[in-house]
Amino acid sequence: DWINALQAWLQGWMGAEAGLWGLFLSAFVSATLLPGSSEVVMTALVTAFPAIVWQAFAVATAGNLIGCLVSYGMGYGARQGFQRFQRVKVDLEHPLVQRLRRFGPPALFLSFLPLVGDVLVVAAGWLRLPLGRSMLWIAAGKATRYLVLVLGLLGVLSLA
Repeated sequence: DWINALQAWLQGWMGAEAGLWGLFLSAFVSATLLPGSSEVVMTALVTAFPAIVWQAFAVATAGNLIGCLVSYGMGYGARQGFQRFQRVKVDLEHPLVQRLRRFGPPALFLSFLPLVGDVLVVAAGWLRLPLGRSMLWIAAGKATRYLVLVLGLLGVLSLA
């Protein structure tokens, strides 16, 4: 199966350190609007090198958070561009936009959700939500997602 093939490749060609860099890159890309699945990379890496599980957790969370910072910046910059050129009309009265405004940064805890989370982060930048508090809530959501994955992996690895 593909997980075993990826695990064998990681163990044979790369060391744990190179795998952590790959995980960081995967987590970074996954946090932007580009497609990616850092969970698959983390699963393969941790099953290949179980001793680095907590390093992998920290690296994935950091990479994902930095990727979210880029997405936030894209939203922030896009609003400036839209205001300048007025090519695209954005409905700031849309109910979803109003909810994000009402709940503010705590709503960004949900940034861990697939697809929706990336859009939330871009929208936070667009709405100019406070960067520091936004990143704290995003970090909490992303860390929770990776913690659930790590705990699941530890459970599976202990059964093996």
